[in-house]
Amino acid sequence: MAAAAAPGALGTLRASRARLAAACCARLGPGWRLPGSLRGPRVAPAMWARGWAPAAGDSAPRRGYSSDVKTEDELRVRYLEEENRANLPVPTIAAIDGLALGGGLELALACDIRVAASSAKMGLVETKLAIIPGGGGTQRLPRAIGVSLAKELIFSARVLDGQEAKAVGLISHVLEQNPEGDAAYRKALDLAREFLPQGPVAMRVAKLAINQGMEVDLVTGLAIEEACYAQTIPTKDRLEGLLAFKEKRSPRYKGE
Repeated sequence: MAAAAAPGALGTLRASRARLAAACCARLGPGWRLPGSLRGPRVAPAMWARGWAPAAGDSAPRRGYSSDVKTEDELRVRYLEEENRANLPVPTIAAIDGLALGGGLELALACDIRVAASSAKMGLVETKLAIIPGGGGTQRLPRAIGVSLAKELIFSARVLDGQEAKAVGLISHVLEQNPEGDAAYRKALDLAREFLPQGPVAMRVAKLAINQGMEVDLVTGLAIEEACYAQTIPTKDRLEGLLAFKEKRSPRYKGE
């Protein structure tokens, strides 16, 4: 994967065959580092999946399904890989401009926000191969759209277009595809730019509070929120935010 920086701490990370990319949408505080080739204390990614459609001249990449039974270690590694995508301490965006079937949709489900072109196609189709989604699909799809509808989509291996995905709540935004074929990608960058000016510590802690709160009852969730809120009070960013508001200027956050 190769990284390309852009003004305003926005950048891209692309794996051409798998059509995956990342856009830097929030700054990390001191001590945070990114995996792979994206490095630096003040850059963090929002991810988008261009789908499994091949780049020009490439053959379409496919997940390597096998009749072999996976070992416990192999399954644990896959689980941890999926969890690492979901637990990045910054907002993550999945933009689907082409196909996101099986593993492609599971990657998108591991992101915080999903956007798609109306012409995109997405679904968990593994039951057609007499297997089940194995990259988090059986767990994240019900959390995204509800248990009953998730069962219907997985049992039927149904493929949805962008409009249908928006109707069931699988994605947040649907866009008409443009001639360049990157309508969802452009929307992902627009969202990333909207997120970028916010306080880095607040962004990380807000995501933590939401993710952990969704897994517990309301009373426990409110306690998690209170604990996360307390982490933002002593930060230099909070003082800078108050000063910027008083002086009617844009804040200059440092992630501290």
